[in-house]
Amino acid sequence: MTAPANRKEAYRLQRERLAAERARAREGMLRGEERYLPIRDRGPVRKFARDWVDSRRIVSEYFLPFSVVILLATWIPLPPEPRAVVYTLVLGVGWPIMMASVLLSSVWVAWKVKKLAAEKFPGESLRGVGFYAAMRALQIRKLRFPPPRFLPGGKPVPPPGKSKSGAASSKK
Repeated sequence: MTAPANRKEAYRLQRERLAAERARAREGMLRGEERYLPIRDRGPVRKFARDWVDSRRIVSEYFLPFSVVILLATWIPLPPEPRAVVYTLVLGVGWPIMMASVLLSSVWVAWKVKKLAAEKFPGESLRGVGFYAAMRALQIRKLRFPPPRFLPGGKPVPPPGKSKSGAASSKK
């Protein structure tokens, strides 16, 4: 490799090199490679917690979509009488039930993951793993990072570009 001719060329080469490194790190993170993950996601205990949460359907993962539905339901223009009924049902019944179920499922997820991780990894530090699992369970599945490796039910996620039958999808 030869030295750049001037500062402008040196900066351009450095930008290209850093862009290539970032792209490689992003691909590694999306594949779940340990060395590319942020520190909070590293380690066998955190990987176990991610896989445990991702292999189940948990009530708390529907918190954000349900919140959007509640918000939209309160914006519907209605006459005063039906509006009062909708507000009572949505804000007086739906919201408290959702909040209680999210709270209870988060506590259960944190307790369960911490208990199972202690059995599976007796010498490892479990500090923060329950909170980590509960926060992952609150996220919408498609937006979780690192991406889930398992579908609900415990089946592995198929590789990209493959359909359910295993053949690559094609358009005509």
